[in-house]
Amino acid sequence: MSALRIFMVAGEASGDLLAREVVEAIRQRADDVEFAGIGGRELASVGINSPFDISPLSVLGFAEGIKAYGTVVKLADAAADAIIAYKPDAVVLVDSWGFMLRVAQRVRARAPEIKLIKLIGPQVWATRPGRAKTLAAIVDHLLCMHDMEAPYYAPFGLPVTVIGNPALSRNTPGDRDEFRIRHGIGPDEKVCLVLPGSRRSELAKVAPALIEAARIISQSVEGVRIIISPAGNMADLFDDAFPEVSHWAEVLRAPEERYDAMAAADLALACSGTVTSELAMQDTPMIVAYRTGWLTWALARGLLYKKHHITLLNIVSDDREIVPEFVQTQQKPGLIAAKAIGWLEDPKLLETQKVAQREALARMQGDGHSSADISADAILSVARGQAVLP
Repeated sequence: MSALRIFMVAGEASGDLLAREVVEAIRQRADDVEFAGIGGRELASVGINSPFDISPLSVLGFAEGIKAYGTVVKLADAAADAIIAYKPDAVVLVDSWGFMLRVAQRVRARAPEIKLIKLIGPQVWATRPGRAKTLAAIVDHLLCMHDMEAPYYAPFGLPVTVIGNPALSRNTPGDRDEFRIRHGIGPDEKVCLVLPGSRRSELAKVAPALIEAARIISQSVEGVRIIISPAGNMADLFDDAFPEVSHWAEVLRAPEERYDAMAAADLALACSGTVTSELAMQDTPMIVAYRTGWLTWALARGLLYKKHHITLLNIVSDDREIVPEFVQTQQKPGLIAAKAIGWLEDPKLLETQKVAQREALARMQGDGHSSADISADAILSVARGQAVLP
């Protein structure tokens, strides 16, 4: 019997991490599976080396996407060529809606016998519900995060498996004390952690405000320690963009310390994204910032986005601001720093924020099964032509 062949495609850092976790979960279940794929460092760490660099896919927003359109099309063509050449039984397309849609369309047109599985669906519950119909026409199965997504696809007959939020499944407790010992941080010393984003556009549009806010905090709060943790895929670009930051802050170079740093922090300044759920899992109070191009923002606010907030903790809390958000015109270093300084100088405020985040996190918790495990079972079933068990 020939081995099952699965091709993984991940376009961004968070998708690359989830893809790696799913590959590991599949390997625990089956020893007759061969893998190839397109991704970054995470997939490479499990022996799946990308035939080309995916970093140009780290774009954000409508206007930015238009500028990168030619690059995205070329990469989609290259991805489809690599998939067709590998002749897999199934392709798993992780996150990155625009790119993955183009890849799926190309593969479906050229090799309709290949099973296509979308891992993480577009946010149809927040923007563009019409994407449900588009996706249903292209892929064979969807693995999505939330129960509230499934009804959007039911009218179009797309099988859906709910996997929960992958960030919550990881639930790797960081070691606060050990991290502080390693980095010479006293038990009573305050730590402010900065997480500047995992996309090029976030490094350009969000990171400067977070870095400047952190600098203000370092000058205003006596004895505070500033630690900056760039995403692994952005480390070199971060150094180029902020060469002076190491003069007044510590830049974390070891990705394996990520959760320890979160647990060790008294407060985090974070770019909106998956990292907010990870911080909540480490019980770390956070302040979130975000800015995108004005055309993208105008379209989102005027036509597409149905929620008042962008952080998942806030959305699941009946769209109330549990986590402070500084978005677009409010993404000002002075405003962010003022909020942070108020918290750092009042332990009661930090504790109140922890309680609020815990309550929001409780709404997001699943049934205890990991997202990677649920995904692995469904992917193997689809690839083998079997029914996916609920």
